[in-house]
Amino acid sequence: MKGLYLVTPDWDDTQKLLAVTEQALLGGAVLVQYRHKTADAQLRRRQAESLLTLCRQYQRPLLINDFLDLCLALDADGIHVGGTDTSVAQVRAAVGPTKIVGASCYGDLQLAHTAHRAGASYVAFGGFYPSRVKKYPVTTPPHIVTQSKVEIPLPAVVIGGMTAANAAPLVAHGADMVAAISSVYLAADPQAAAREFVTLFSA
Repeated sequence: MKGLYLVTPDWDDTQKLLAVTEQALLGGAVLVQYRHKTADAQLRRRQAESLLTLCRQYQRPLLINDFLDLCLALDADGIHVGGTDTSVAQVRAAVGPTKIVGASCYGDLQLAHTAHRAGASYVAFGGFYPSRVKKYPVTTPPHIVTQSKVEIPLPAVVIGGMTAANAAPLVAHGADMVAAISSVYLAADPQAAAREFVTLFSA
């Protein structure tokens, strides 16, 4: 698990969502998380199914944000849970040993340790910078990535206002994946934007 981790925006326009996601996959994104906080169940199911088909085409994993029932119904590749969602242990028990389970750990290394013990596949830290999409305290110190890589044998994801420029020092600290929403989905050229993130890991 290394490279650009794509997180979808709250777009109701499924065709636009698929078109931009495909451009990002062509640009080298390695993983997609379907996240739509305001969709109704019908739209969420339709979009997730379509994204799963697209990701299968490009042989990239699709994770579902929060919705365990949807992940199970579609047999998606995994799930990402936050601090107020179903616990990592419960999710791991439900999806089995082979699916990807990601955990938001914010700026708390102890949460990452707990997630690791509960069966997480990776730990995600942030926010590091102000985000155009997610609202949270921008208080996560960059050195948490270094600490995590020393203490926890799991890939570390960084999220929160990520651009290729401000992600670079976090990759230097040891981040395995950079999660991006706006920097790719709102870019004039999403494929080029994705490729710019990918170059961080090939330097």
